Amino acid sequence: MKPFVILMIAPLLVQPLVPQERPTFSTRTNVVIVDVTVLGRDGKPVEDLRKDDFELYEDGKLQQLQGCDIQRLDTKVLPALNASGSLVQRDRPSTAATVNVARDHRLMVLLFDFSSMQPAEQIRAADAAVKFLSTQMTSSDLVSLMVFGSSLQTIQNFTADRDLLISTIRKMHIADSSELASMADTGPDPEDESGLFIADETEFNIFNTDRKLAALEDAARKLGSYPQKKALVYFSAGVEKTGVDNQSQLRATINTAVQSNVAFYAIDARGLMASAPGGDATRTGAVGSKLHSGAGQRALSDSFHNQQETLYSLAAETGGKALLDSNDLALGITQVQKDISSYYVLSYASSNQSGDGRYRRIQVKMASRLATMKLKLDYRVGYFAPATFAKMTGADKETQLQQALESENPLTDLPLALEVDYFRLARDKYFVPISVKIPGSALSFRNKKHKAATELDFIAEVRDARQRVASMVRDTIPLKLDDATAGEVGRKQIQYDTGLTLAPGKYRLRFVARENGEGKVGTFETLFTIPDLSTQSMLRLSSVILSNQRESLEQQIATVKNDKKLLAENPLIDRSGRRTVPNVTRVFRSGKNLNVYFEVYDPATVPASEDSRVASVAANLTLFDGSHKVMDTPQEHVARLDSKRDNVIAVRLKVPFNDLKPGQYTCQVNVIDELGRKFSFPRTMLFLVAGAEVEVQ
Repeated sequence: MKPFVILMIAPLLVQPLVPQERPTFSTRTNVVIVDVTVLGRDGKPVEDLRKDDFELYEDGKLQQLQGCDIQRLDTKVLPALNASGSLVQRDRPSTAATVNVARDHRLMVLLFDFSSMQPAEQIRAADAAVKFLSTQMTSSDLVSLMVFGSSLQTIQNFTADRDLLISTIRKMHIADSSELASMADTGPDPEDESGLFIADETEFNIFNTDRKLAALEDAARKLGSYPQKKALVYFSAGVEKTGVDNQSQLRATINTAVQSNVAFYAIDARGLMASAPGGDATRTGAVGSKLHSGAGQRALSDSFHNQQETLYSLAAETGGKALLDSNDLALGITQVQKDISSYYVLSYASSNQSGDGRYRRIQVKMASRLATMKLKLDYRVGYFAPATFAKMTGADKETQLQQALESENPLTDLPLALEVDYFRLARDKYFVPISVKIPGSALSFRNKKHKAATELDFIAEVRDARQRVASMVRDTIPLKLDDATAGEVGRKQIQYDTGLTLAPGKYRLRFVARENGEGKVGTFETLFTIPDLSTQSMLRLSSVILSNQRESLEQQIATVKNDKKLLAENPLIDRSGRRTVPNVTRVFRSGKNLNVYFEVYDPATVPASEDSRVASVAANLTLFDGSHKVMDTPQEHVARLDSKRDNVIAVRLKVPFNDLKPGQYTCQVNVIDELGRKFSFPRTMLFLVAGAEVEVQ
């Protein structure tokens, strides 16, 4: 069935962060850098090879090498620091590393993710770094320091000056951004037994896993200007999976690191941990039978291992290593020295000049005359070629979208946040609304007949558990706005909505969006499940929609021809033609109203007359600031069943945010089927920010 599509302007919820400066690269020569480690039979580096000793192939075609440069790395440890913290003998002078100065040096970046660590963990990470610099740093090491809190910052460029590095670390503001560590988990509440209410993305670049991964991607991209091998040592307390886990951002981060020749060495700053049953004093106690059945402890354990799984993936997929469950964090840094020994930097201009963005495989061999030496080679096995949007034809652009949908190299130039929900239409048929938010600042408008114009392309694919295509979406949305409205769009957000009908089951969604001004492309991939509610004995609920907007379909800035039947089936559109707009990012403003919408299926009923029946469903909303209840709204009672759908009760709650202070809250919706004696208490996180803005219709 053809999906419906609505495009709208969403109000700006937070000020956009200042974009990080990125290095620029020339695409004219298409020079490719490949680092090759050559080991002899004895396992030691071979350092006397020349350019004509190597043969390099790209996609099976022999390439002409332009350069072959040996990087000789010394393993001699520098003199230790004495107890007072001064050098036994003076270090060599400070050296700010440039691409040329970095020759014959091991490049190491120590990145402290303060947004994921509590103060004790920040201190432990800083002490480990100082210990390494004081006792294990070698004469070949150049070290840079980065910190990630509210943004990614380079606090010290590459240098060999240990005094400068140690003093910089000791000047770091311990406890800075540690409040974000408790706000990073946007996944399902482990105490929520219903499993029905899972938080999606928070606001762009605020408190989410994608923000951490994007910072790592940006750090790797910045290091791409150095042709040498780079090691990025990432201190964190784990990276929690989000409720809607954007796997595309994880792969994009890994791919960028591989392209930039950066290996991640992930260190869990929590060290070796043993969790108490039911959690420690930082958590509320387990509820119900969880403490006795082990379900509560299992949920805590699963969350802990999920955090470490992302660290392991980052390290394993980039050629680094992860140090988990160890109290000697400095071991993770010394591992870099063991892994990066002397190596060769090979460069060539690819004979394939097409800017198609496709993956190209690399193979490096020794010249046939050296075959008897049986040398062992280690190098990256491929890279993704650059893509030039301005030179693409219409067919090329369509091919690019399809390739982006199928590629294992996700594109993240266009930021996306996405939410998937479900509503039952029949026993084996569910309506699945998909909502996507795009920051207006990412759009590039051009003047066209006194209008500011651009165009958005969308393509999505849903596959079932057997990898069969269950549904597809393909749309092109033109935008033609007056200058004033276009200026407002740049400070706000675009929301795209579509809907599908699917049967119960497990699915994978891959969504690709492209703005056609500069050709920016964004990819979002997630797993989602549509439960078979007919098999559940608990209270049967749809997804719970949190919204701060209700819009008329006729007032949308841009629309396409909609499937009238599907529009009629959409529970988010009422009979007056007004639509409840899901707040994808779960960020609200004080002074505004929170609108909650969900459906209850198959409630217990009693006769009201000869030909009608009524139910009795009570619902209200509770907000918690930590374990402290800050709001408990009066109960709303709904008795009337939907006249057009069997055994369905639609529930709408309206909650004003007038007297609440800005911050993070746990939102709990309390639903009781009073006649059936069933209940559910789904939870999620939401964020409240100060102030209100006038919305653009």
